[in-house]
Amino acid sequence: MASIRKDITTSAAPEWVWDAIRDIGALHTRLVPGFVVDTRLEPGARVVTFGNGMVVREPIVTVDDDGRRLVWGAEGGPLTHYNGAVQVFAEGTGSRVVWTADFLPHEASAVVGPMIEHGMAAMKKALDGLVT
Repeated sequence: MASIRKDITTSAAPEWVWDAIRDIGALHTRLVPGFVVDTRLEPGARVVTFGNGMVVREPIVTVDDDGRRLVWGAEGGPLTHYNGAVQVFAEGTGSRVVWTADFLPHEASAVVGPMIEHGMAAMKKALDGLVT
């Protein structure tokens, strides 16, 4: 199983960052605009349309307000297994966001890695925009 872990820092306060992350239906407007172009909620999941046209159903595993941690899976697309987690930590006067993805097949790292990089860049831009 492949595992990718990426993080960003932002000057946005952890509570602002967590509020954007936990708003699971607003990926395309609040958290990663451009990387995700549409998010539709359905019972227990969200259906995500990425900027590259891929559509994936993401069952929501947990929204942990105390730990500021969101965990989800993915159904559809090229993977046979996907488990993602995003967690927010206080970092100085801002925040650090860590995205961990575990998936199969391992060879999909060539696709998943760049997607996560693009997603984290979009996230940083959106979160930094919260600070005025």
